[in-house]
Amino acid sequence: MGFLKVIRTWALRDKMPIREIARRTGISRNTIKKYLREGAKR
Repeated sequence: MGFLKVIRTWALRDKMPIREIARRTGISRNTIKKYLREGAKR
């Protein structure tokens, strides 16, 4: 769960582009978008 928090922090607070998050983590852009959508529902 901590990994998802890092992704959300980068995207929302640090305004890092999804492409950059994907490059740093090795996760596809679509998966990152899914994580961010799921986080917004919580």
